[in-house]
Amino acid sequence: MPLQQPVLSFYRDYLRQIRRLPHHYLRQFFRIKASDDFRALVATPAHRSQLCKSKIRRIYKDLRRIKLALTGRQDAFSFILDLAYGRRGKLRWELMEPLLAQAHAAPSLPEAMIRSEPNSRPPVYSPELSALLINTASRTNKPLELHQLKFPPTLSSRANPISEEARLIGPLSKRLELNIRWRYFRREWKKVYPPLEIAVKGNGELLSTSVSDVSHAGGRILKSQDRGILEGMEDVVGPPTAGTLSTRRERLLFGVHQTLEGSSKQRHPSRWLRRRYQALLGRLPLLILNPNSKKPSFSVGLPLNSITPIGRNAAHRRPALDFANLAWLQRANLLDKQRLSKKV
Repeated sequence: MPLQQPVLSFYRDYLRQIRRLPHHYLRQFFRIKASDDFRALVATPAHRSQLCKSKIRRIYKDLRRIKLALTGRQDAFSFILDLAYGRRGKLRWELMEPLLAQAHAAPSLPEAMIRSEPNSRPPVYSPELSALLINTASRTNKPLELHQLKFPPTLSSRANPISEEARLIGPLSKRLELNIRWRYFRREWKKVYPPLEIAVKGNGELLSTSVSDVSHAGGRILKSQDRGILEGMEDVVGPPTAGTLSTRRERLLFGVHQTLEGSSKQRHPSRWLRRRYQALLGRLPLLILNPNSKKPSFSVGLPLNSITPIGRNAAHRRPALDFANLAWLQRANLLDKQRLSKKV
């Protein structure tokens, strides 16, 4: 397809809207995406007009979402965040692909279920994928139980040769069992949020996401490992608790400046933008590798400054105890003791 003037103006409009995005990672991601989409549009043969029109509609739909996000539409902005950070779209598959490839390349593969077909092996759940499937923080819906990975709930009890149904009706067909297991595997991994990084638990419960530490502990290196993506999001959000402003009397008494207590780290001034990124962090699970165990064991956690329904009232989200609240707490405890002594 030749580069016509409407396509060029469409591309320039796309780039103008991208420059208005509030974070450098978003600008970089959509700049690359716009380049790939318009190159694919230009490379479309002229005789395939329907394919060309569908590509233009898809690009226009993305541009319309960006414009709505820039006007303050919460659903549109959450959509482009999910698209840029791999919660949906092509990047989501690219982030999940190493975990799925690890499941197929396990060191001890199971035997083929059909002897005449060596490729008829059931799916293997890697330790990383198993941890993501059974944890609430990494699932879009209810997490799975560990026994469901070995025997899917969609599989008939006839697959167990010692079951009552297998003795009465007969065992289940191996080909049917194989198809059910693979269908369940493909359905369930699509309900998982892919992690951006793997962290190694060190001394003092400190986490390290550097490539050297993860490889030294025997963990897998993900494509987005140690790229600074999570750090960039945390710079926007700021610390888990923002602290409180000191009063004028406190500043005069202690000689402090009007700064947020306990928050030396900067954050974005827009509260609306911080809230959108905090909600996104609640959909970004962090795989935590425990190097002390004999076999690689993984747990799943979320960043402390994320917002989720289950962690909204967690202890780490409460502000630090300052001297004023401590004085009120001590006075309340003293009054309680006095009331108890009077009753006695």
